[in-house]
Amino acid sequence: MAALNSTITTRQAREDRAIYRAMHLLEKRLRKPGEAFNAPRSVRDFLTLNLAGYDREVFSVLWLDMQHRLIEAEHLFAGTLSQTSVYPREVLKRALHHNAAAAIFAHNHPSGCAEPSQADQLLTGTLKQALGLVDVRVLDHFVIAGRDTLSFAEKGLL
Repeated sequence: MAALNSTITTRQAREDRAIYRAMHLLEKRLRKPGEAFNAPRSVRDFLTLNLAGYDREVFSVLWLDMQHRLIEAEHLFAGTLSQTSVYPREVLKRALHHNAAAAIFAHNHPSGCAEPSQADQLLTGTLKQALGLVDVRVLDHFVIAGRDTLSFAEKGLL
């Protein structure tokens, strides 16, 4: 039995290292000077790798410059299994801190269902309005549920 547990632990450690390397490579590619976020698949892959493994809700923001290049990927809030509190004032402060011109929001649904809740939609509207006051464009909001992802922009919810 101990050998089986050791094999599982070793395999998981190798997988964790591979995931870490993939996240590092994607983040490096997204930060490449002169490269804008013109490949939604790269953004989706990065967010999936970054958020899918959490067992509680985590709200993240990708802060972008005028050419939509990545300034910073930032986890701002973490909550419980089914919800997290997001404070527009704090999001606005972080946008100004990074001198961002645009933002992409993302959060995970540990339940495995990528459909956004009514609260998710209301929050996105509130954040979009708040950031719009300081000329920060909200480009999208992704919901990550395991390997499933939903884009507000693609669904016409933005």
